[in-house]
Amino acid sequence: MMFKGTGVALVTPFKKDQSVDFEALEKLVDFTIDGGVDFLVALGTTAETPTLTKAEKLDVLNCIIKHNQKRKPIVLGLGANNTQELLAGLNEYPMQEVDGILSVVPYYNKPSQEGIFQHFSALAEATDKPIILYNVPGRTVTNMLPATALRLANAFPHIVAIKEASGNMAQCMELVQGAPAHFAVLSGDDNLIVPQLSIGFKGVISVAANSYPKDFCAMVNAGLQEDFVTARNLHYKLLKGIDLLFAEGNPTGVKYVLHKLGLLENVLRLPLIPASETLSQQLDQYLNS
Repeated sequence: MMFKGTGVALVTPFKKDQSVDFEALEKLVDFTIDGGVDFLVALGTTAETPTLTKAEKLDVLNCIIKHNQKRKPIVLGLGANNTQELLAGLNEYPMQEVDGILSVVPYYNKPSQEGIFQHFSALAEATDKPIILYNVPGRTVTNMLPATALRLANAFPHIVAIKEASGNMAQCMELVQGAPAHFAVLSGDDNLIVPQLSIGFKGVISVAANSYPKDFCAMVNAGLQEDFVTARNLHYKLLKGIDLLFAEGNPTGVKYVLHKLGLLENVLRLPLIPASETLSQQLDQYLNS
């Protein structure tokens, strides 16, 4: 299982003219790897992927692959609410250069549980790459129930994990308890990872690891080693900072922090906008505390 510990959902830096800033992206890859992340996630939601053109997506992925130089496994975010479009995406990227796929539950059109099963079954039948399912009902509207996720895991050995972002701890426990040996349950909620590690999660795909990689990775590693005194202390050190990152949408807070750290411009693409003056002041206070 190469997808355990801390994965970072990388943001896409933009220049002031709104073009992709590849130099800043390379700096971010180094910053997160130096901070201790275990794997990189390219073109997730945090990357503002809906606002990127097809050419930009390919260029972003290739930049990450080239600069990573195989230091860490790379997961490609590849999701759609049109199954045929998802399958076509397998032919649009250098799949031989990535180590896995992160694929979100189809959004907006609200499929049934059977529809979700057939959607991911079609993906699994079309590729032999390891697949991480992504359940985030706050964004997709539809909640993939544990029974569906576990049915997929048992049907396809290369469905190796789920990024679970329901925030429902009872649902989380059901996933862990029923998971086959090859299937890892990963967190999609940065502020819940310590209690989730205590119930058997194997790691996290994190937004906050862009901004606070050293403390965040240390917290996750402590939890995986069942050192919950250390993990809890780091959790409460980071909790306010994590909550502020999401206060005005993602990656609004992350880009502000990374700008303050000198890594990239504080530029987002509409409909997302930079942090308000109030949030900027709150983040400044946290960073200086």
